[in-house]
Amino acid sequence: MIKKFLTSVILGTMIFLGENAMAEDALNIKQKSIATAASYAARGNLAGLRQALANGLDAGITVNEFKEIFVQTYAYCGFPRSLNALNTLMQVVEERGNKDAQGKLPGAKPEGTSLEYGAVNQTKLVGQPVSGKIYEFAPAIDEYLKAHLFGDIFSRDNVDWQTRELATIAMLASMNNVDSQLRSHINVGKYNGLSDGQVKEILEIADKAGAEGVLFGFGTENTAYAQYFIGKSYLQPLAKEGINAANVTFEPRCRNNWHIHHKTGQTLFVVSGRGWYQEWGKPAQELKPGDVVEIPEGVKHWHGAAKDSWFTHIAVSVPNEGASAEWLEAVSDEEYDKLK
Repeated sequence: MIKKFLTSVILGTMIFLGENAMAEDALNIKQKSIATAASYAARGNLAGLRQALANGLDAGITVNEFKEIFVQTYAYCGFPRSLNALNTLMQVVEERGNKDAQGKLPGAKPEGTSLEYGAVNQTKLVGQPVSGKIYEFAPAIDEYLKAHLFGDIFSRDNVDWQTRELATIAMLASMNNVDSQLRSHINVGKYNGLSDGQVKEILEIADKAGAEGVLFGFGTENTAYAQYFIGKSYLQPLAKEGINAANVTFEPRCRNNWHIHHKTGQTLFVVSGRGWYQEWGKPAQELKPGDVVEIPEGVKHWHGAAKDSWFTHIAVSVPNEGASAEWLEAVSDEEYDKLK
């Protein structure tokens, strides 16, 4: 999580901006989506990334724009994070029927070598030539930065430099022990047109993405009960004896069938995301982190994720002789889509 002192030191007098000033230079919906996706990619939170990708594609971000951000991810977070993010993007696009706009491809590269035009790009991006003892100590890293990052990547012109810096700030704000680099890229981002208010918002987005991770892990896909769910869910058992306790994570729109617990009740502790709980004959109840639902024995009910959010709860029940779950009809799309 980003420390408050870091935010205040980085942004300086920005903390004195009034609400009107903040509103005038807020991130737009596409910028928010890119910052969110970049943060989840940097953290390796693929569940959060899937949701951010769906929201971003719905907001009009093209497939090729997301590709560019995740290719760039390798330079700041390593190839494993980059490859996992790209693979997640590929899966999401396929699951959505390959109907999302592909967007522009980059134009032709500048004349010369990637090292030559990379050095030019770096100077333009930062506003001055970049030097330092570290580059004298290890000249190879200076060459790789200029040639690979600022040459091969930053010369791809289907994503502008301001957007690339926005994504970079979100990535670095999601990593540990990179304060110096974060400070530098905040300055570069502001040099390329990001306002203090927008930078603050990027940091808040990255902070929130860190807070919304799945606390106990995803476990494995809940294949044993998949026939009783619409959409994918993931199960992480939390106790081996004494009580039945499991962390259950639902993808957006995933919900279980109507069902009844016989000879035992169940308690749900909401951990993250947004979801729904409904008892037969009653209105659906929206669920948010911190909510607790006590489900009595013999009550017909269902629970699951909201349309636009992953959802995680801990399900706890006390073992009892003869206890069982009776699985009933599915919650239809027609019923589900009536929920706000």
